[in-house]
Amino acid sequence: MEITKGMKAPDFCLRDQDEKDVCLKDLKGRFVVVYFYPKDDTPGCTIEAIEFSGLSKEFDKSDAVVLGISPDSGKSHCNFIEKHGLTVRLLSDPDKRVIKQYGAWGKKMMYGKEIEGVIRSTVLIDPQGRIAEHWRSVEPKGHAADVLGIVKRVR
Repeated sequence: MEITKGMKAPDFCLRDQDEKDVCLKDLKGRFVVVYFYPKDDTPGCTIEAIEFSGLSKEFDKSDAVVLGISPDSGKSHCNFIEKHGLTVRLLSDPDKRVIKQYGAWGKKMMYGKEIEGVIRSTVLIDPQGRIAEHWRSVEPKGHAADVLGIVKRVR
């Protein structure tokens, strides 16, 4: 699916690391940052999760919720959170339904080979449930700060 600015964000309900349901419709009225990442506890994913966690108070002040989504299990998310002291909420999408809805699944280069997998990307959903921004194929370092800057600007 092609995600474009201004479109209604595809609705979803997924379980977080504590096996609690998180539904987009329940977050209406707030900004929602959804970042898609390939795998818990890998180098790039760890950098990204630590940076989003480090800015969690700033996102809170901007009335923005940050959600990380990967195909990993809740147990894997719990281990990842505990190991790195993360504060972001991580959602499990084992069948990749939401990942695909948001265009975060496809061909990508890894170690010089083309593979199919989760494409590191982020969407910012506005309080009305529309896509305010979409970052495709992001670099983990510094990305959380870039997203926070946009949240503050569009508020």
